Amino acid sequence: MFLTRSDLAGDLSALGVAPGDIVMVHAAVSTMGELINGPDTLIDSLRDAVGASGTIMGYADWDARYEALLDADGRVPELWRGQIAGFDPARSRAVRDNGVFPEFLRTTTGALRSGNPGASVVALGARAEWLTNGHPLDYGYGPGSPFAKLVETGGRVLMIGAPLDTMTLIHHAEHIARIADKRVKRWEVPFATGDGTEWRMSEEFDTSDAVCPQLDGVDYFTAIVSTYLESGQERRGNVGKAPSVLMEAKGILDHAVAWLEHAAN
Repeated sequence: MFLTRSDLAGDLSALGVAPGDIVMVHAAVSTMGELINGPDTLIDSLRDAVGASGTIMGYADWDARYEALLDADGRVPELWRGQIAGFDPARSRAVRDNGVFPEFLRTTTGALRSGNPGASVVALGARAEWLTNGHPLDYGYGPGSPFAKLVETGGRVLMIGAPLDTMTLIHHAEHIARIADKRVKRWEVPFATGDGTEWRMSEEFDTSDAVCPQLDGVDYFTAIVSTYLESGQERRGNVGKAPSVLMEAKGILDHAVAWLEHAAN
């Protein structure tokens, strides 16, 4: 049986998504069932649920796929520099590893994207410009980022059939948690400009594995989210056929910071 925009909007409202909400969405669309018009139906139903005063967010990242070329100093050899397109928030694809939702959201009319390539976020709705403006190019999960703004403004996180270890807000917790020996990554990033590609060294806490040696080998994203869910502060239900969870961004962030500081110190 096909699911419609009104079906999903009803599920979202029953779960607790309300007009005026700012909601960061992680969605495994394939778990939802057969959707009339595919992922666009989910986006339309989210817009219906949050209303004209609300905003939808998605984590885009960037499907650059050039990091294997980086040398020991984090630079791209001259041989390859002309072959790599610079990051353009309006054109560069969202990373494929996060499923179809971010790219569908990115290409929806009216959607805006923040300017930090690897930490880029797409937003659609009333607060989209505020959320995406001024995204720091270094330490893009920290203060001033869309993730910090989501928490600041009382936003929420919605997981629609998505694995617990895909919650991007935990990268913000990694940034602000008081942990010794955080790993730092420095690498060269190309940006598209009117005068061609401009290369810039970027710096970020390295979260490609554990953010610090004390947490090596620990699946802490799953541990953080699962222990938060045990507290009963979330709302659960199905969106389509997908088991879904809605939670307050500040609640899960505070829990994540406390968890990380306890486990790593």
